[in-house]
Amino acid sequence: IGAVTPLAKLRWDVTVGGLEHLPHRKGALLVCNSRRWSLTPIYAALALSEACGRPVRFVGRPDMAPLGPLLRRLGGLLAQPADVLGALRHDELVLLSAEPTAHPRHAGAVTHRLLGPAVEAGVSIYPVATMSSALGRSARAEVGPHVRPRHSRRGPLAEVELAEQVQHHLQRMLDGFGGVQTGVAPLDWLAEG
Repeated sequence: IGAVTPLAKLRWDVTVGGLEHLPHRKGALLVCNSRRWSLTPIYAALALSEACGRPVRFVGRPDMAPLGPLLRRLGGLLAQPADVLGALRHDELVLLSAEPTAHPRHAGAVTHRLLGPAVEAGVSIYPVATMSSALGRSARAEVGPHVRPRHSRRGPLAEVELAEQVQHHLQRMLDGFGGVQTGVAPLDWLAEG
């Protein structure tokens, strides 16, 4: 991961905030929003790893060569509950991406079956709002406070409720982001309209 970080900095200049929310030694599940074709989980995981001094693994690597083994070396996990649970039980930080959307300020649906391992491992879930420029190098990753479940419900509906709650927190954080989206003011204005 350390060898690839300088290469990633050639593509993305990521500003990271909210690190005070993350645990120093315990594992945690981080859930970020994603824009289509932006490689959000990769740049966010690398930037968070460098900023907090702990490796951050990301969920969603393919299981085929040559890309799968390369992304595994960078900390990628398969999108399988067993892989996520194993990493969380070893006190690792794991970054899960919500479903990608076309608009950079919309939080997609969060896959509830991948939140179950966090509940089973007893770790906190943190929303990470991300924003990147499609044309420039600037990007941002902001960690929010951990999501506390509203109800102490058990069973499969608890995970669905928690997924909706995490998506809601992500959307609130994205709504609070200001500034430009693409770096080109006329394009931003057209995208808003």
